[in-house]
Amino acid sequence: MANKPATESIDPATTKMLLEARRAGLETAWDRFNKQQPQCGFGLLGICCRNCNMGPCRIDPFGEGPDKGVCGATADIIVARNLLRMIAAGAAAHADHARDAVIVFKEASEGRARSYQIRDEAKLRALAAEYNISSWGEGGGAADLANALLSDFGRQQGSVMLTHRAPEKRQRIWEKLGIIPRGIDREIVECMHRTNMGVDNDPLHILLQGLRTSIADGWGASMIATEVQDILFGTPSPKRSEANLGVLREDEVNIIVHGHEPILSEMIVEAASDPEMIRLAEKLGAKGINVAGICCTGNEVLMRHGIPVAGNFLQQELAVITGAVEAMVVDVQCVMPSLGSLAACYHTKFISTSPKAEFPGALRMEFSEERAAEMAREIVRTAVENYRNRDKSRVIIPREKSECMVGFSVEAILNALGGSPQPLIDAVVNGSIKGIAAVVGCNNPKVQHDSGHINLVRELIRNNVLVVTTGCNAIACAKAGLLRPEAAAEAGDGLRGVCESLGVPPVLHMGSCVDISRILVVAAAIANRLGVDISDLPVAGAAPEWMSEKAVSIGAYVVASGVYTVLGTVPPVLGSPVVTRILTKDLGDAVGATFAVEPDPFKAARLIIEHIESRRKGLGLKV
Repeated sequence: MANKPATESIDPATTKMLLEARRAGLETAWDRFNKQQPQCGFGLLGICCRNCNMGPCRIDPFGEGPDKGVCGATADIIVARNLLRMIAAGAAAHADHARDAVIVFKEASEGRARSYQIRDEAKLRALAAEYNISSWGEGGGAADLANALLSDFGRQQGSVMLTHRAPEKRQRIWEKLGIIPRGIDREIVECMHRTNMGVDNDPLHILLQGLRTSIADGWGASMIATEVQDILFGTPSPKRSEANLGVLREDEVNIIVHGHEPILSEMIVEAASDPEMIRLAEKLGAKGINVAGICCTGNEVLMRHGIPVAGNFLQQELAVITGAVEAMVVDVQCVMPSLGSLAACYHTKFISTSPKAEFPGALRMEFSEERAAEMAREIVRTAVENYRNRDKSRVIIPREKSECMVGFSVEAILNALGGSPQPLIDAVVNGSIKGIAAVVGCNNPKVQHDSGHINLVRELIRNNVLVVTTGCNAIACAKAGLLRPEAAAEAGDGLRGVCESLGVPPVLHMGSCVDISRILVVAAAIANRLGVDISDLPVAGAAPEWMSEKAVSIGAYVVASGVYTVLGTVPPVLGSPVVTRILTKDLGDAVGATFAVEPDPFKAARLIIEHIESRRKGLGLKV
């Protein structure tokens, strides 16, 4: 039996659309989640293994049945191997995203992808300098940089270049533990090798490879993706926009861009403003073309162009159910395969664009770098021409939407501070800002939609903790009005004063999932300024509603970077007391940070505040 929508989300727009879905007999992720109950206990504990065909094997958590797999693997080995594979999968997703961005950059720099231009020349030259590229001839510097970036993926020796951005104290910790990543792809491949039957069978040894791979993600792949996308599409700066399903327009062609890569969506945004396309839309009875985003593709175009965002991960099906979407255009990651059959219930064209992502029921309009602008125009034209098929009697667009201020890249934060992080450091030192928390991550129907995000963030800012955010948390905060400067009224007196003096929100939108790398850069800058390691700072991380393997890799590299991290959903590790102890205690001695799990957002906030206060004491700051 379905739950009441009000218990499934705190977002009024979402609850309204869930009611409509059930009235219309349409299935959503919440319904499928309910049908999965009770979920597999072995899977939840991480104690089932399918790594060879002697199995599948599972360990009896009560000690009354098998305590080893056929090969002899214990629960500790199985849980550690499964966790390492999750990290590898998450890192691979970010790595492939980054590689695609670099290839487009390379094609553009060599004149083959003419739809793309260099939008941030200063960042291009700064990154080239980091890669020791001094020559700057006719397009040569950019091409050389592209090749150097690509070499980071397949390097066999040495280290991933951007790990050098970490504070020297942090690098020495990684060196001592032997977890400085060599090449991004190499570490991912080694994870798969180590977890093959009969290779690595020591839980700590396995998990250290997990940290190395995750560092290759955070300080490698994700950071490269962020840098290259800024070079190609512009470094974000603060701008105003709107969020939630109410951004869809009843009298315009609605195109939703969804997934994680901005490479095509940037072209779609441009094509949608083409006067020829707008005239065609008007000819077919629409008043214009409205592009909106979902998930991290939405975050990418939101922070660079102010394109409104229609919702986060769990709202993708609900957007179709409004009956007002002419095209749902997807690239990769976090795209539900259910969208094809759902779109078929309406006039919506479900358009898949990535060569590597096929979906049942999707219309294939495959992207290529060489034809990017042309493809974008074809997609926009398809959406516009589909407007005449809209059944206006089925259109239900929730009215809810909220204003937001987005686009706080590192450069934008420094600009707001007058060019130096010192005013932020001063505010932390004098206690106006107690600390900084990075709250990120997905939605998960195990948690009341957005409640983990919003209650945690509100509690933190109320206690003078500045929040930086990316991904679906950022969209949840945008919908709740927490990305407005006026939200400073909800903050404690100290944080409120800082925000009001700078005219910024107490929750800073820093972009998409890969842009967590921006947060690492800020943390490193503050640590270097104070002459300490990141683990000494009054900072913490949280993922209140995480669900993706990418989040596992992110959590691992955030902890490996020295940031205490609280998870809101339980990872599949509790079947191994050894792995659980390593993650929640032993890593503290090794890298200066641990994981904690706390589903209650108010208790999670208390854990974060206590950690921040302990670090303030360590630095001799007033608590």
